[in-house]
Amino acid sequence: MCVRVNRQSPRGSLLQIALATLHNGSLHLRTCQAIDPTLLNTCSNQPMAILNILEFPDPRLRTIAKPVAVVDDEVRQLVDDMFETMYEAPGIGLAATQVNVHKRIVVMDLSEDRTEPRVFINPEFESLTDEMDQYQEGCLSVPGFYENVDRPQKVKIKALDRDGQPYELIAEGLLAVCIQHECDHLNGKLFVDYLSTLKRDRIKKKLEKLHRQNA
Repeated sequence: MCVRVNRQSPRGSLLQIALATLHNGSLHLRTCQAIDPTLLNTCSNQPMAILNILEFPDPRLRTIAKPVAVVDDEVRQLVDDMFETMYEAPGIGLAATQVNVHKRIVVMDLSEDRTEPRVFINPEFESLTDEMDQYQEGCLSVPGFYENVDRPQKVKIKALDRDGQPYELIAEGLLAVCIQHECDHLNGKLFVDYLSTLKRDRIKKKLEKLHRQNA
């Protein structure tokens, strides 16, 4: 996920964190510290890979992801590869659906220096308020386009961490937005689905043209 500052958002200052992810730096995970239960707390000894990111309107992005039955070494390797891919893009969030792996896995890092990687396996969230925040959202699967989207400003998340341990988290602001955005991917939904048909079709045509030119 990518997010730009939207002056209409009451929490727009939080988006400076997102912009900071565009800095140059190592493409590898920068930390193995357990900063909190949602953060990546171990690192694989296996080499990490850059995965291909599907782009709208690829129909595979509409696939409903299946729950992860067991958090094993294969899942942890996928998590590491997803982080490597997200950092290289660069972005602040990535769902497994976006790399054509249809499992309910999300990775995220909102820090300025890429030291707070968060893992959400089998995430579920519920809104804790009727109040909405508006952010200008973008997406690694919809490159080059940003549009305003309204989402609940506070949510409660239940998920498994990289070790398969369950945890809960209350999220607000940018973190809440990112979680909702990435969980949408797991359900075959993109941020462009919140737009008018006219806007969505315009984006679709532009990306299809770009894909033909790059073929």
